[in-house]
Amino acid sequence: MAERIAKRVLLIGWDAADWKIINPLLESGQMPALQKLISRGVMGNIATLDPPLSPMLWTSISTGKTADKHGILGFVEPDPVTGKVRPSSVTSRKVKALWNILQQNGLRSHAVGWWPSHPAEPLDGVYVSNFFAKPNDAFDQPWPVAENSVHPGELAETLAECRVHPGEISFAHILPFVPDAHKVDQDKDKRLSGIATLLASGSTYHAVATWIMQNREWDFLAVYLNEIDLFSHTFMKFHPPQMAGMPDELFALYKDVLNGAYRFHDMMLERLMELAGDDTVIILTSDHGFHSENLRPKYLPTDPAAPAMEHAPYGVLCISGPGITPDERVYGATLLDIAPTVLTLFGLPVGKDMDGKALVQVLEKNVLPEFIESWENVSGNSGQHSSEVREDPWAAQQAMQQLVELGYVEALGEDDAESADKIRRESRFYLARVFISTNRLDEAIPVLEELHREVPDVIRFGLRLAFVYHQAGRTEDARKIIDELRAKQERENDLPPLDYLEGSLLFSEGRPLKALALLRRAEQGKSHMPGLHLLIGQIYTSTRNWADAERAFIRALSIDPDNARAHHGLAFAALRQDKIELAIDEALNAVGLKYQLPAAHYHLGEALYKYGDHEKAAQAFEVCVRMAPGNRRARMWLAKIYSEHLGENEKADAHIRFVKEFIRGTITVVSGLPRSGTSMMMQMLRAGGLDVISDEKREADESNPKGYFEDERVKKLHLDNSWLADAEGKVIKVVAPLLQFLPAGYNYRIIFMQREIGEVLKSQQKMLGKKDDKNYPTTLADAFSKQLEKAQAWMKAQPYVSFLEVNYRDVIADPLAKAEEIAAFTGENPDPLAMAEAVSGELYRNRKSNV
Repeated sequence: MAERIAKRVLLIGWDAADWKIINPLLESGQMPALQKLISRGVMGNIATLDPPLSPMLWTSISTGKTADKHGILGFVEPDPVTGKVRPSSVTSRKVKALWNILQQNGLRSHAVGWWPSHPAEPLDGVYVSNFFAKPNDAFDQPWPVAENSVHPGELAETLAECRVHPGEISFAHILPFVPDAHKVDQDKDKRLSGIATLLASGSTYHAVATWIMQNREWDFLAVYLNEIDLFSHTFMKFHPPQMAGMPDELFALYKDVLNGAYRFHDMMLERLMELAGDDTVIILTSDHGFHSENLRPKYLPTDPAAPAMEHAPYGVLCISGPGITPDERVYGATLLDIAPTVLTLFGLPVGKDMDGKALVQVLEKNVLPEFIESWENVSGNSGQHSSEVREDPWAAQQAMQQLVELGYVEALGEDDAESADKIRRESRFYLARVFISTNRLDEAIPVLEELHREVPDVIRFGLRLAFVYHQAGRTEDARKIIDELRAKQERENDLPPLDYLEGSLLFSEGRPLKALALLRRAEQGKSHMPGLHLLIGQIYTSTRNWADAERAFIRALSIDPDNARAHHGLAFAALRQDKIELAIDEALNAVGLKYQLPAAHYHLGEALYKYGDHEKAAQAFEVCVRMAPGNRRARMWLAKIYSEHLGENEKADAHIRFVKEFIRGTITVVSGLPRSGTSMMMQMLRAGGLDVISDEKREADESNPKGYFEDERVKKLHLDNSWLADAEGKVIKVVAPLLQFLPAGYNYRIIFMQREIGEVLKSQQKMLGKKDDKNYPTTLADAFSKQLEKAQAWMKAQPYVSFLEVNYRDVIADPLAKAEEIAAFTGENPDPLAMAEAVSGELYRNRKSNV
């Protein structure tokens, strides 16, 4: 067993807590407890999972596993006995939670209010379910403790004294949230009673947690509070700045509620920290953030998960206490990392079947986590419900349905059956989204196909299927779904997502300008989509239109300031315009939000180098190659910096050796028969911004008035290829018969020009000064055809070759369309407009029709 770092761990969950609301409160001194926690440890963003639904997320936090593994697939599920709908139950969780694992290792664990946690698990410690605080009658009526909401059961009466009924919340308690509460007509406006309910619930679970800390021995305590999320769903629309259309009187009444909610939680945190003591590691996390400012949706659709549209992709994370690096930031954390981190703090191995990682970077000591195959294979009392109680509600529903069909059980009523069908479909949809978010497209597709077949009129199912087809490279299937959805489109609101999807398809096919037309239409219909402007920025980047790219990324960030990819896009666009300080700032913003972005670290390194900070540039490039070891350019930058600026030649040599031994450089090759349009293609690529190799020894003439773009060394390729290292990342012209002499050791992208053989021969004869010959040179045509066949067979046989066949006539007929296709193939982002402008129709003089 590894070294135990933490004496105790207190895990606090604040559902939907968001730094955008917290930071101004910290700056104004209104959350002193959280400020103290931050100063003693690390803080940062924590990335949520998809879909961002609380029961799924909090179960992932406590298990370190995605929802397809842990089994909680939404807010509700079928009751295994009746088949009717019930709230998601802890008995449906298929794996062990942290408290179960810790109990098996002799640690005293308790859990309060976790979601979902009913019925209470039979831990050796205290377990209070999320049903415990819910009142079932008025304040002056009996309030029995919900059955099975407390374990051990004999504590139910004691802990009942911790409960706070909403009826106990007075005007004095509400005034800090709504200073003008006396102006509210409570017969018409029920928001004050909503605040009372949330204050009572939060106070109840807080009181239970403090009772446990004062009356029970503990190594681990998990306490969950969902009040910030519920406050936000009701009152975020009143939070400053005032939303368009929000009546002044309502804004004035409720603008302080959200700040009050956070201050209320800070007061509870202060008491928990006091009771925990300085020898406890405290982890405070939320499962997601909550959109504020201009990201607040103006309306929510009718689908069951619509409230999740208000959730932001990053929550808050603070880890503080002994062994934790003080006053630092943590990067790259996800919800799946909490359970592995807690296990590591207790010196326990992480399950290899967990999907997260231990956040060892927050520790003062260098710690290497240990691993176990799976905690599910460890026997002994884990404090879980017995196997006969735990079951998959979806499998149970299918079994019940079979009994109905066999006539042994009465069928559900129409309403109940329809409700069960709806939640089954929703849960399947959520499962598909889990598969998508974990890059398991092959598992997501059949689920979405089934849903689309069952309910083809549900736009979101079809739209998600089309997106997954697109991600999987099944373009034709995606287009078919788009056409179907356009035919069924009933609302103008459905059009922008379809335009966005089709624009994305066109862009992936190398047709950025046609994609841009659709995206601009989507922008007119629904511009409040950060992903739309992000894609527009990427298209402008692909065409090297840096100024327009910058504007698009700024627009995306005006909608969603926490979009890491938009920050990175802006950094790249700024870098290419020599706006170095802006590039550095934006690249830092990008990696601060999403650390696992190797390209952002690369561009940060490039910007820092241009700024003159060679040491930090090297650090950025080193992070890049740790994440992407095959990034040749980053390694060559490191070799340059270490050798020329930092005097560390050994490090420089190590990177150069790595490149030579493990990384193939890429060379773009233009090939084909002489007079098939190879010079025109070289001209296009140079106009587009690519670096072409040409020694300019062969001068332009009547046959090629704009030059030949050749290099004499190519002619001796079969004798000497040592110079090819000069061509890495560049473009060279190699005639078809010489392709076979391109050596292994590089990756080649070959643009192979095709032209009707008769046109080629006539052009060659004219170039040689021969008179027109009315007899078709059959023998020569056959010889050239054989050369083409050999070249094509060679290209197909080489694993390090990718090639694109380009017809000369097609380029002349539609230069822009072909330029877009070629630009996409190169992977180097040449400008297709400039490429197209380089094509001259006058070049197409030797048509077959003239032969």
